[in-house]
Amino acid sequence: MRILAAVLSALIVLIQYPLWLGKGGWLRAWEVDRQLAGQRAKNEQLELRNAGLAAEVRDLKQGTDAIEERARRDLGMVRSDEVFFQFQNQP
Repeated sequence: MRILAAVLSALIVLIQYPLWLGKGGWLRAWEVDRQLAGQRAKNEQLELRNAGLAAEVRDLKQGTDAIEERARRDLGMVRSDEVFFQFQNQP
């Protein structure tokens, strides 16, 4: 009777091993689920960035205000009727 109980216990342990530690086991499923959540968060950030870039492209295509703003900010350009003053801080 003890031998039968030992054999059945060993079979139960052998059946449980692939469920927990095997290739498609619970531990692997939890790890994949964690990676999926991380990837979804990263995708949300990238979608927000892409939406901002798409809005900027749309503004640049449609109007001159966005082009003028970029020229002023990035290139330091001024209009012909404006005077540009630059102040430097003295140490």
